[in-house]
Amino acid sequence: MMTTKFHGVIPPVVTPLTTDRKLDVPSYERLINRLIEQGVNGLFVLGSSSEVAYLDDESRGRVLAEAKRINDGRVPLLAGVIDTETQRVISHIRQAEEIGVDAVVATAPFYAVTGLTEVENHFRALHEATSLPVFVYDIPICVHIKVPVDLMMKLGREGIIAGCKDSSGDDVSFRRLAMANRAAGSPLSLFTGHEVVVDGAYMSGADGVVPGLGNVDATNYVAMYKAYRKGDWETVRTEQDKAAALMEIVNAPQGVVGPAAGVGAFKTALQLLGVIETNTMSVPMPTLTGENVERVAEVLRRVGLLA
Repeated sequence: MMTTKFHGVIPPVVTPLTTDRKLDVPSYERLINRLIEQGVNGLFVLGSSSEVAYLDDESRGRVLAEAKRINDGRVPLLAGVIDTETQRVISHIRQAEEIGVDAVVATAPFYAVTGLTEVENHFRALHEATSLPVFVYDIPICVHIKVPVDLMMKLGREGIIAGCKDSSGDDVSFRRLAMANRAAGSPLSLFTGHEVVVDGAYMSGADGVVPGLGNVDATNYVAMYKAYRKGDWETVRTEQDKAAALMEIVNAPQGVVGPAAGVGAFKTALQLLGVIETNTMSVPMPTLTGENVERVAEVLRRVGLLA
C-alpha cells in the first residue's frame, strides 16, 4: 500500500482571479508555494475547486502552464480534463500533455444521456489516447451517474485507469471499492474527496485525500496522513476533528449555493489570510461580500487561523 507515485494529500487548487476575472498569477504563486511548504504530496489543478467548468480553453491552458511553472517538478501535478464528451476530453488531454503533467483526471461523460456502456467506452478511449495515467473523478452529483465498483475494478485490473478520486459522498461504496481493490492486489490508487470523513476512508485503506479545504489549511490533512502511515489513529481522529471544524466555513455563507458557497468560502478564507488578493468568483457565480465574509472570518477566528 502507498508505494505509488500518487498518494497522500493532493489538494484541488483554487484559481485566484483578479477583479476583472483574469488569472491572478502572484496570488496563484503564493498559494501553490504555501501548499507545498505545508507538505502536500501533489497538486490537482483544474478540478471543481479550480472552477474548471467556468474556464474557457485558453484560460485552462494558462492556469495549467502557470501551475507547471510554479511547481517546477517539486510534487506530482495532476490536471483535470473535465468536459461533456470524449473527444472534448481528449482535446484537453492533448493540452495537458503539451504542458507536461504527471496524470489526468476525468469524469464520466455528461449532458448526453449516458449508461455504463458509454462510461466504459469513454475511459477506454481516454486510455488509448494518452500514455499518461488516467484517474476517474467519480462525482455523480455533477455528471448524474455513479461509476460502480465492478466497472472501476474491471478498468483498473486491465490498466485502463490508474485510480479514482471519489467525490460521491457514498462511504459505503468507497469501502466496497477499497476492499475490492485490496483483494485484486491494489491496481488502483484511491483518494477520497470527502473532507470531513477522511479518517474513515483511511480505515478503509485509501491512498490519500483530495481536499478542497486543504487550500485554506493543508496542515491538518498532512498531519492526518502521516499519522495514518504510522498507525496513530488517535492523531488521525484529532486532526480530522480540526479539519471538520474548519470545514464549517462552507456552511457559514447565506443566500448562496453550490460552488459559490463552497469554493467561495475557500477563496474568502484565503483572502482573509492574505494568501490571495481577491475572492472573485467566475461568472455567473456571486462573490461573497459583507456579512458572508464576516461569517467566514468568524469560523477562522474560532479555529485559531485568524486573529
